[in-house]
Amino acid sequence: MISEKNDKDYTIFERMVMQFLKEEEFRILKKASVLLNFGKGETILKQGNRPTHIAFLQSGIAKFSFNSDTNDRTIILTLVSAPKILGGANLFYKDNNLFSIVAVEKSEVILIESDVLMELMKNNGVFSLALFQLVSDMFKRAILNFISVANKQKEGRIADVILYLSGEIYFNTTFNLSLTRKELAEFACCSVENVIMTLSRWQHEKIIVITGKQIEITDMKKLQQISKIG
Repeated sequence: MISEKNDKDYTIFERMVMQFLKEEEFRILKKASVLLNFGKGETILKQGNRPTHIAFLQSGIAKFSFNSDTNDRTIILTLVSAPKILGGANLFYKDNNLFSIVAVEKSEVILIESDVLMELMKNNGVFSLALFQLVSDMFKRAILNFISVANKQKEGRIADVILYLSGEIYFNTTFNLSLTRKELAEFACCSVENVIMTLSRWQHEKIIVITGKQIEITDMKKLQQISKIG
């Protein structure tokens, strides 16, 4: 993990927040931030730790991961690609981080001191509302995933994951998968064996084509049908 501070590194972040902040407010925010590079598998924010920062994912992909103490099981709540605000729940729940946020590929992250961010939100209603909407969007994705888990069989859940990756993360029907088979299983709440067997069957049925880490959806209608009937 390497720390950098260079004006050009904040371009995307500045472009997003300057829609709602004054120049002086942005200078305050930037002074309370640091840019870090995270490698695949490195934890950006850790579950259970005291929340001190909010993260802005400037490039890369990250997962929201929850580990249950009762059964030592890990669940991926959702996956996001840059640019996104991460860990926004910590603004409203300050006891500890509710979940971990982990890079699933090389990612560039700006960590912002949450106390400074909260102070800016108190004095800027437009910025506060915009940030709240972004945080709500993160939880919407996690809630929809849980609805899928609660109401669908394993094939429907795996189909939902592949469709989500295609439409919301990689924005293409052909993509190089950053997740491992284990992470796919954690996202779909099923076993690794279920994921491997299901993907293999779909390849045999020409719904998808798998080449190494690359997945190509060749029959989108069929995959959407599997998702629908669950």
